Amino acid sequence: MPYYRSVGEVPRKRHTQFRQPDGSLYAEELMGQEGFSSDSSLLYHRHLPTAILAAEEFTRPAWTRVPNLPLKPRHLRTHKLDGGPADAVLGRQYLLANDDVRIAYVVADQPSPLYRNATGDECLYVEAGTARIESTFGVLDAVAGDYVIIPTSVIHRIVPTGDSPVRLLTVEATGHIGPPKRYLSVRGQFLEHSPYCERDVRGPDEPLLVDGSEVEVLVQHRRGWTRYVYAHHPFDVVGWDGHLYPWAFSIHDFEPITGRVHQPPPVHQTFQGPNFVICSFVPRKVDYHPLAIPVPYNHHNVDSDEMLFYTGGNYEARRGSGIEQGSISLHPAGFTHGPQPGAVQRSIGVDYFDELAVMVDTFRPLDLCESALSCEDPGYAWTWARTGTD
Repeated sequence: MPYYRSVGEVPRKRHTQFRQPDGSLYAEELMGQEGFSSDSSLLYHRHLPTAILAAEEFTRPAWTRVPNLPLKPRHLRTHKLDGGPADAVLGRQYLLANDDVRIAYVVADQPSPLYRNATGDECLYVEAGTARIESTFGVLDAVAGDYVIIPTSVIHRIVPTGDSPVRLLTVEATGHIGPPKRYLSVRGQFLEHSPYCERDVRGPDEPLLVDGSEVEVLVQHRRGWTRYVYAHHPFDVVGWDGHLYPWAFSIHDFEPITGRVHQPPPVHQTFQGPNFVICSFVPRKVDYHPLAIPVPYNHHNVDSDEMLFYTGGNYEARRGSGIEQGSISLHPAGFTHGPQPGAVQRSIGVDYFDELAVMVDTFRPLDLCESALSCEDPGYAWTWARTGTD
């Protein structure tokens, strides 16, 4: 994250003696990225964070991916994936994936196991419901519209907290997710043209101290999954400081960038990851040139696949295509896409769009997973060929 936080108890100087009330030393842990040449945090544990009692290979529910063949636009209806009891980690139903990112949907009504993703950062988007994200850094409460960024290798669990399940779109990277570099100064401060800033970002405010011994933690890593048994509960951190920690940002705090004529997708960018970006489409005033056409022009992003998750409001460019709450559209590179028939004419004179959507653009092709095929609308690709023109 681009700014420093200090939570709980930390010593005056780093890497110096910091003693518990009984005189024993707290165990210092430096958690850092890019070979300790980038963001890091120092955590102070009551017990050794290295003390494990057992390790065994863990087999999580299997999923596979197949190429998007024949190449065509796709429409996935995620609400058709609602099923039985599930947690927000092992219950994920993977939809789209490549070697850089994995995108899944989950309806969770149970606490997840303690979990560490050692392959990359995760971005959770809350479509509906509420959840408590507990970690070694403390607690984040998440509500509908929140993005939650969980850095690589942070031990955490996701606990639904409302009367109804929490619905999450999950984005698992193979590297780090953060604000676009063009929004940040050389020292990491949000710049004036950024659509959000430090005031909009939430991090844990106090330590989460949990007692316990022989605690299981599931770890996803580059070679698979492992189940560890830790000698002590990992949520034993009395304090930490640094720039690396889980954080949350609400899509409702994203300030849209608008213009006299239609603005290109980069104005909606919210985060960047390795070979992909995440964008937010929010309610906004639209183009105010007297001859403006507010909906997007037909466009062909020749270098990336575009995935759009519809999570609220009315998406004018897709009216009549069957798009609904929880829909995902996939428009791949190699295919020109644009407004549905009739949308251009209908948009003329409109001055406000009430829409909410999360977009993931990837710079390598996205494959389809079984869950995507099971909830696909097979007629979507042909909806542009309906009778009628603009």
